[in-house]
Amino acid sequence: MSCRTGCPTQDHANWGECLKASNIQMNAGDASSGMVKSGWTRKKWDGELQAYRDARAQGIQPKSTKMKDIRAAVEISNKTGKAFKG
Repeated sequence: MSCRTGCPTQDHANWGECLKASNIQMNAGDASSGMVKSGWTRKKWDGELQAYRDARAQGIQPKSTKMKDIRAAVEISNKTGKAFKG
């Protein structure tokens, strides 16, 4: 038997063919953080952290490092003229 254990058909000529047919996708991530090191996810992560740093530098305390919370805190601060403390 040349197929991997989880193969539903068990009819491939070799293990490589079986793996290719399964369409498994690998993720080149950072094992310690679980974050992907490249691509859109990393850009989003870096962007959120920079936006959080920028808000903190202005004295604003968002509820979290998520972009929606950062934007809300900045918007409230701009409307009230006082740094938001989440």
